Amino acid sequence: MLTLCGSPISNYYNKVKLALMEKNVQFVEELVPTKSTDAAVLGDSPLAKIPFIRTPQGGLCESQAIMEYIEAAYPNPPLLPADPYAAAKVRELITFLDLHLELVVRDLYPQAFFGGTVSESSQARVRKQLEKNIAAFKRLVRFAPYVAGDVFTQADCSAFNNLPLVGMATKAIYGEDMLLAAGVDYKTYVKFVGERATARKVVADRKAASTQV
Repeated sequence: MLTLCGSPISNYYNKVKLALMEKNVQFVEELVPTKSTDAAVLGDSPLAKIPFIRTPQGGLCESQAIMEYIEAAYPNPPLLPADPYAAAKVRELITFLDLHLELVVRDLYPQAFFGGTVSESSQARVRKQLEKNIAAFKRLVRFAPYVAGDVFTQADCSAFNNLPLVGMATKAIYGEDMLLAAGVDYKTYVKFVGERATARKVVADRKAASTQV
């Protein structure tokens, strides 16, 4: 059986968790804090990043590497299209969601969510990059009704957990949700996906973990 390690507060933990539940994979969860110095954690996640998983073959870190492992080890139901081009388009969306949106906006989190401060120059830099990246993402995303088309894919595991963070962080720092301002109606999409039993479980567990922090 797989062990998913990390915290339900983490969007990337929840990306993997959502995929596991969508695939009906049996797994257990283990709470592991960020920046752990435990030797066992470092053996499975050398940068002490979460999430990571423990498999019968050993540990594996980095959320998208984990997603690819899950898809190969548990192919049904699929979260990637069988067609190579369609599958590549899903991976393309994941790259935009994880790297070109969430990773960029992450620089705002200290002030947006944790009571810290982010310099005005950093805020300006992030805003400029997000304006460019959101416009590019808008050209790719479909919301038909899922981000890559008419079926739920790995890209939805990223989108459901990342898009609200982009919206909330930009609203907190700039006074406007930059996704909505750019015409990316992600809230309708998040509400739609949020009706899935797996998504409801992810949200409920995140809320429960947040109250314990």
